[in-house]
Amino acid sequence: MRRFGLPLAFSWFLALPSSGQQHDLIGYWHNWNDVNAPYLELADIDPRYTIIDVAFAEPLPGTSHVMAFSPTGTDQTGFTAQIASLQANGKKVLISIGGANAAVHLDSDQERDEFVSSMLGIINDYGFDGIDIDLEGSSVAISGGTIANPVDASIIRLVDAINSIANAFESANGAPMMLTAAPETAYVQGGMSAFGGIWGAYLPLLEGLRDRIDILHVQLYNSGSMYGIDGGIYAQGAADFIVSQTEALLQGFNTAGGAFAPFPPEKIAIGLPACPSAAGGGYVPPSVLEAAVDYLRGTGPQPGSYSSVSDYPSLRGLMTWSINWDAAPGCAEAYEFAESYETLFTITTSTPEIESALSTIVLDGTALPIPERLIGKRLLLADQVGRSLGTATGSTSRLDLPPLAPGIYYVREPATDGLALRLLVP
Repeated sequence: MRRFGLPLAFSWFLALPSSGQQHDLIGYWHNWNDVNAPYLELADIDPRYTIIDVAFAEPLPGTSHVMAFSPTGTDQTGFTAQIASLQANGKKVLISIGGANAAVHLDSDQERDEFVSSMLGIINDYGFDGIDIDLEGSSVAISGGTIANPVDASIIRLVDAINSIANAFESANGAPMMLTAAPETAYVQGGMSAFGGIWGAYLPLLEGLRDRIDILHVQLYNSGSMYGIDGGIYAQGAADFIVSQTEALLQGFNTAGGAFAPFPPEKIAIGLPACPSAAGGGYVPPSVLEAAVDYLRGTGPQPGSYSSVSDYPSLRGLMTWSINWDAAPGCAEAYEFAESYETLFTITTSTPEIESALSTIVLDGTALPIPERLIGKRLLLADQVGRSLGTATGSTSRLDLPPLAPGIYYVREPATDGLALRLLVP
């Protein structure tokens, strides 16, 4: 059972993520024109997106492993320039491998090597920051073995290939390659139901790449019902599904192929459709998404029947299919998903009327007196540009803070979504 208050002997405590932790809005940009979700220039992507997954690199016709990519609505020079512009503004741009319609198989060591060479060529030609693994359908399957010791050569070769690409990238660029993955639920949480075929098939891949993966964002859509770690069965399109399937990644779970160890919250983002038409199922309105994420982060009440075992204030962020769909005004409200991210993970601080109404408190040492109206409430802390830094909890009139760099910080009350305090650290 989760508790929202600490004993009276405790003071307010701020739980901060590790140094440099950030939250991200990840979106797939699809490289085709859909009448309801048109082709979108990279330069026109909403600036709230921090990581853009370009979809997709696919095998050349007649192969299952020689990868190719070419933008359909922009020439290569212009496309590359737009990637560089996004990167200059602090964004990461990745090339996503596969998708629902492209089967990728590495059936020999030669095919593995050709896959590596072709992917490095794409990365170098366009200046991508890394790759996203979105292999679906028959691309990933298991016939036996365990999570820790797979027996399928295709899985082993894929792990080797990604490691080779990452090593070559770091050698060429002097910095690590960014790596993300977007499996469907059957391939991950489905391992609790069975371990074979597609069920749990990503688990050996994720285990083999565990130290390299920056963000894991399972697709919580186009899914059948799935077990939670409590033994309950949950259906997509509800807060319980979001919470239960996310916590399975954060707590780990057992399978017939062995235990799958948890991923840290800094590496987990929640993947959902941007609007109803973006997927066959799994869409939730902003109120449901925000209730589920607030609960997971420890800043809101339980939204359904599933009871989580912990709070995860440093959850990485949100992922959506797709940016194009989020921009389309005819599916839901335009940029509805980006708006939800902003509500959940940032604090708006630029409105003069709000600023002038705030109380400013100068930090004195490491303890901060809290106005009586905030006693007993859960608070969020953000830096001057609105990036979330953690949560504060407790039941006394003082807020204990770790050392903070000089600057301005803001405190928000999640229940009212309003700014409560401005903190000045001299």
